[in-house]
Amino acid sequence: MAEQVLLLDFWPDPSGVRIRVALREKGVEYEYREEDFQNKSPLLLKMNPVHEQTPVLIHKGKPVSESLIIVQYIDEVWPHKSPLLPTDPYEQANARFWADYIDKKTVVNVIIFKISLIFKHRYIGLVGRSVWETTGEAQESAKKELIHCFRTLKGELGDKTYFGGDRFGLVDVWLIPFYGWFYTLETFAANFSIAEECPKLVTWAQRCMERESVSKSLPDQHKLYDYILEHETGQNQPHL
Repeated sequence: MAEQVLLLDFWPDPSGVRIRVALREKGVEYEYREEDFQNKSPLLLKMNPVHEQTPVLIHKGKPVSESLIIVQYIDEVWPHKSPLLPTDPYEQANARFWADYIDKKTVVNVIIFKISLIFKHRYIGLVGRSVWETTGEAQESAKKELIHCFRTLKGELGDKTYFGGDRFGLVDVWLIPFYGWFYTLETFAANFSIAEECPKLVTWAQRCMERESVSKSLPDQHKLYDYILEHETGQNQPHL
């Protein structure tokens, strides 16, 4: 660990996946330390005393918190390989806009609702609740909104290789962690196929998975599903 980089994280958390992808894109060696939210480590409480949550990047003994801030920090500290943000100020602003869209709009709220049962401090959305907990007309309405958000993202992607063009960048880092949750979403929400509704978006995700930084960072989709299923059936308790 020549760079003295330590990541405090919890394996299913999409926020942490973003950090792992960014570090691997930069070729930064780091130590990974799994956190138990039923028994938070003294180091986590010391390094993030305000929120007491992951992810936290510790670089040369100094902590950086919040996923967007961490990813931008990584991009600035290690600028010479795989830049995640473009140099043009307008293009930077556009990338940040879409990262914000992914965080705030229904596409994430719907997918993330099951995760929000575990990460209660993140990503809780009313529309997400209706997809996961209701059936019939309300669920169909939520699905339509989800599809609309996917199509909005598909429109921004267009015919480009990645959201930033030929270069894998911030928006790709921001959205790709949720690809692992597609299987869970489709399994819980009957008669719904993201591949059928937005094939270009799935093709983009599969392209991202060809990158070692992504394939080594995303949790297995079946492992994620089993984790949620165990929680739902009461076999395992959430960490928060």
